[in-house]
Amino acid sequence: MAEEPHTDELLGRLLASSSPESYLSTIEPEDRTLSEYLFSLLREKGLSRSAVFEAAGIDRTHGYQVFEGTRRIGRDRAVMLAFGLRCTIQETQRLLRFAGVSELWCKVRRDAVIIYCIEHGLERTTCDDMLFRMGERTLLPED
Repeated sequence: MAEEPHTDELLGRLLASSSPESYLSTIEPEDRTLSEYLFSLLREKGLSRSAVFEAAGIDRTHGYQVFEGTRRIGRDRAVMLAFGLRCTIQETQRLLRFAGVSELWCKVRRDAVIIYCIEHGLERTTCDDMLFRMGERTLLPED
């Protein structure tokens, strides 16, 4: 996957453009679905869905439905998928946007812990341990 410009850079280009049409003529519109994005990440990273679900701690049936686009996913499950897919922070934020949920925000204590864990390549279980230790709600709900 080619390195895509960051949103701030694109916003700067849009604001500097003489018209919306001139800006839109210079970019490739993002019209992929969550399902398409998830499959592109799988291919790029050489992972299998079952390995992603295991690393993420997501039920296989639920996971397959999300990948096929027949089931919506909430924010925490989307973050869990990002861990399973070994996403960068940029890939995670894009995954969250495709899922139609809010992105991680470093001013929110819980999100800051999650961002730190993603950025440092930690596993979802390690992130949950850190969240628990810091008195924050874990990604994988307690039974």
